[in-house]
Amino acid sequence: MGKVYLIGAGPGAADLITVRGMRLLEQSDVVLHDALIEPAMLDYAPQAKKIAVGKRCGQRSTAQHFINKQIADAALEHGVVVRLKGGDPMLFGRADEEIRALDAAGIVFEVVPGITAALASAAFLQRSLTLRGVARSVALATHSRAADSDEIREHAQADSLVFYMGRDSAPEIAQQLLDVGRPGSMPVAIVEACSTPRERSLTLTLAQMALGEAQEWLDPAQPSLLMIGEAFRERAVAGKPTVYLKGMQAAA
Repeated sequence: MGKVYLIGAGPGAADLITVRGMRLLEQSDVVLHDALIEPAMLDYAPQAKKIAVGKRCGQRSTAQHFINKQIADAALEHGVVVRLKGGDPMLFGRADEEIRALDAAGIVFEVVPGITAALASAAFLQRSLTLRGVARSVALATHSRAADSDEIREHAQADSLVFYMGRDSAPEIAQQLLDVGRPGSMPVAIVEACSTPRERSLTLTLAQMALGEAQEWLDPAQPSLLMIGEAFRERAVAGKPTVYLKGMQAAA
């Protein structure tokens, strides 16, 4: 029986994976990878069998229970099995479900952390998620559509708020934050395809996002991150949203 490595691929760029993650890819016999993994990442494992097991919102995806079975089956046939997950495996990556399945099958595994998109996006924006006297707390969240959910109110207590997988729900998220008392002038930065050649960002206000002004700009084919809070005030501009493409400013 082989060993399974749950490896965080990082936010996108192939050279942002950890050294340990890269070395394990070089030793791997099979790689089961997410849909958003950059193709260059797989170049670290030319010898390995590649199996795409990604999930994409609104598209046909591999069921999680089947992914769990594929990982376990691979460990019965190969010595080094890599489950390559975008960002960090332990943050919104369903790693716990895969870990439970491996435990139940008696398969040895190791988790190799990766850089999560929130940290990489802050670096791209050159804006710290924490800022002395402005932002002392950070919440990393996904959006709940439950009508009676108090999650938005709880998230809103954080100074800097980052929503993963929030692209399609951006106006709704913004309106819910306005409803619990966040000001309409609060800055929002949306980062898309972080650290890849397609990387770009949009800055606007919470009120603008509630009106849907970001939706035409967003690319449904790219992963995006909503970053909300006063820590992003310096980049936010009044009036029309502003697009920053690799540091170059242009009209939205």
